[in-house]
Amino acid sequence: MSVISYHNFLKNKNNLDSVFTRSSQIMIGHLDNEWYESLTGYDATFLGNNYAVPLPKLRSDLEQDIAPLTTGNTVLNYTHFSIVMSRSRRLAYYTAVNINGEQLVDLQRNAEKWYFDPRLDRIYQCGPELYDNNDFDRGHLVRRLDPVWGELAQKANKDTFHFTNCSPQHKDLNQKTWLDLEEYILKNADAFNLKVNVFTGPVFRTDDMVYREIKIPAEFWKIVVMIKDDGNLSATAYLQTQRSLIMDFEFAFGSYKTYQVAITNIENLTGLDFGDLRNHDPFILNQIFVARRAETTIAHVINTSSDIVL
Repeated sequence: MSVISYHNFLKNKNNLDSVFTRSSQIMIGHLDNEWYESLTGYDATFLGNNYAVPLPKLRSDLEQDIAPLTTGNTVLNYTHFSIVMSRSRRLAYYTAVNINGEQLVDLQRNAEKWYFDPRLDRIYQCGPELYDNNDFDRGHLVRRLDPVWGELAQKANKDTFHFTNCSPQHKDLNQKTWLDLEEYILKNADAFNLKVNVFTGPVFRTDDMVYREIKIPAEFWKIVVMIKDDGNLSATAYLQTQRSLIMDFEFAFGSYKTYQVAITNIENLTGLDFGDLRNHDPFILNQIFVARRAETTIAHVINTSSDIVL
């Protein structure tokens, strides 16, 4: 279904949902407005009052591209995480989640439904018309189990199945090294009862491949923030590419890698400003990072968890 015909269906919600349900294996659910009441989302002081980590700021020329909520706000708050959406790309600029390793709940993944967020016009949300009948996974940006902790674990689990929280990731990217990195972060939070903040998002480039009238990001990034045993803040950044997997999407299959990079490199690539976090980056402090041009850096390849510089 093209984006144009999809927009026509927006005029009739019942037709939209029934058509997608018949033509796709994706189950579409609906959540009432009451579901979203009192949601506070990402907590900037989650690591402690002395370790405030605010949401990143978008470069001034990109701020006008933030998709507005029906309330006039720009941040979608869910249970233990928040999302800021791009108006033009219909995907998230970034997500931000708090992980409480001491209160994690291991919920099994059952038959799932995916949800459009009623607080955001559907023209700003990519749905089944993008993900049906191809090798693109609905890649969770906020990993499903990351916000699933405490008394609201069940609600957080369901919140992660919003279309606002997914981005098209080739199945071989989503299920391999990136998943290993996410597992490593979560398992360490669990094992050591850590509190962790994780920011995740795509890299938007003007020359991204167009598929079904949507520009497909070729890279994804992640920034992990925690307090080390010595009481100091640590913020590490990672970049993964699926460029070789999607250059010729219908036929492509190729290698992929995950890199540890400097936070400043992610800022240059995305137009996001993470403020003081760049001063707590062990990649720089360990003198592994060598700055060159805005989008060029010496990167550290991550093959196993032992390759991560903390």
